Amino acid sequence: MKKALIILLTLSTLSAFSQKKKMAIPPPQNTDKQIVISNIDKRFDEYAGISKQIWNYAELGYMEEKSSILLQELLKKEGFSVQAGVAGIPTAFLATFGEGKPTIGILAEYDALPGLAQESVPEIKPIPNQKGGHGCGHNLFGTASVAAAIEVKNWLQKSGQKGTVKIYGCPAEEGGSGKVYMVREGLFNDVDVVLHWHPGSQNSADAGTSLANKNAKFRFKGIAAHAAASPERGRSGLDGVEAMDMMVNMMREHIPQDTRIHYVITKGGEAPNVVPAYAEVYYYARHKDRDILQSVWKRIENAAQGAALGTGTKVEWEVLGGVFNLLPNVTLAETMHNNLAMVGGVTYTEEEKKFAEKISETLGDQKQPVENAAKVKDFRDGSASATSGGSTDVGDVSWTVPTVGLQTATWVSGSAAHSWQSTAASGMTIGQKGMIVAAKTLACTALDLYKDAVLIEKAKAEWLQKRGADFKYEALLGDRKPALDYRK
Repeated sequence: MKKALIILLTLSTLSAFSQKKKMAIPPPQNTDKQIVISNIDKRFDEYAGISKQIWNYAELGYMEEKSSILLQELLKKEGFSVQAGVAGIPTAFLATFGEGKPTIGILAEYDALPGLAQESVPEIKPIPNQKGGHGCGHNLFGTASVAAAIEVKNWLQKSGQKGTVKIYGCPAEEGGSGKVYMVREGLFNDVDVVLHWHPGSQNSADAGTSLANKNAKFRFKGIAAHAAASPERGRSGLDGVEAMDMMVNMMREHIPQDTRIHYVITKGGEAPNVVPAYAEVYYYARHKDRDILQSVWKRIENAAQGAALGTGTKVEWEVLGGVFNLLPNVTLAETMHNNLAMVGGVTYTEEEKKFAEKISETLGDQKQPVENAAKVKDFRDGSASATSGGSTDVGDVSWTVPTVGLQTATWVSGSAAHSWQSTAASGMTIGQKGMIVAAKTLACTALDLYKDAVLIEKAKAEWLQKRGADFKYEALLGDRKPALDYRK
């Protein structure tokens, strides 16, 4: 009897524990964010296919005709009003849906890099006769941003929420400063907050900044002559380039150590036995402080003039691009981080894990556990000190309207941007999964902003305080027209 009672009590306890366990799991809720996330997941194959098409096109800056049209057509199909060729750029566009405030902008990029044509395989395998490749993952960038805008549009329709969403088709981020012309044109003047993202090798939404950048092509003109029979009659454009390069390299010792200067000789002559009548060198300079950048740039120009004087040549230069440093916004970054943490990172299949491990073996001392793709890094406020080594024309946008971004693990952990490894991952499911994480996070962050006017006001107050009361925007590239031929 006692034994039967113990058994009965045990069964009763287990049953109660089982019921408690069931009750502890909340029933599924169809919240707005969950619906948005689910809808993006349902369209994974479609968005993966679009990103792969853009990856295959691999169109360089200001030549992204097919990529731009592909995204525009999708947005038109989804009910957006699309303006093509904005800011005097044939491949730029602005797509709009909704009415009233708040207005949330989302940036989309789609330009490739020269010289990074690589098959989507975990070993070096260039694609023959292809000029460029998506080593910065902009094929993913543009697609994810459009996907996020579509879900925001769907939510605005179904919820009856007042507000407008704008998607900016931004060409030529890689050195062409496409967004600067869009800022100059006033296309962001009526926007409350701008969202963006970037492919990477980790998942994070920090409040960080970047380097301001100015770049130009310096063109030296001399006199052609037979290099052996009558060299005294010649004046070498290549001598001018090399003299300039030597002076700039000596200058490195006497400029702030966190300055970055890099160059490539884009034209050096035709044949060794002909004194080059023309030579060209392409320069970038970067610094986190725009005033320091401008002072360093003036010294680079002086070096060019001195090189021309010393070699008996003439020099002229064309400023092709110039971008501000990013103005971070902690208020917005914390919101973005919370949504990224909710969405989570990237989990690999066994096949993807094998691909990632093969890539990882090529990374040397930068090798990291491939499982890092599943992690979201803790939030970090680097707005006062930490600076990315790169530059972006999103910087100009961030000084025009409160702006926030994130990066997701579209590449194998430890991979560098602008590498064959990042190009390979950007063309397959590892990159596409990271892209979907970005799309979800952007859309969910937009929903927070539409629902919370106080959040927008807080972000604007921080932005105004950091920007300064006396700030007046002047583009680093001046009033020149878009450099549509800079990649030709």
